[in-house]
Amino acid sequence: MELFQLRAGEEFIRLGQVLKAAGFVENGGEAKEVIREGMVSVNGEIETRRGRKLYKGDIASYDGREVQVTV
Repeated sequence: MELFQLRAGEEFIRLGQVLKAAGFVENGGEAKEVIREGMVSVNGEIETRRGRKLYKGDIASYDGREVQVTV
């Protein structure tokens, strides 16, 4: 599992952004597509909203890889 650390003062990151930052996808368009197609889960549940807010402790999964949001 990879870790993504929020920047100082941030409370959340959007799902599409964390997929890009973790290197799971190349760009926002690809993030939008894989999320819309139901290929991404958050905390074990399929998520189809690219703008879903992820907070400390949330885990996003895509293509057998996971990233957890930390502070």
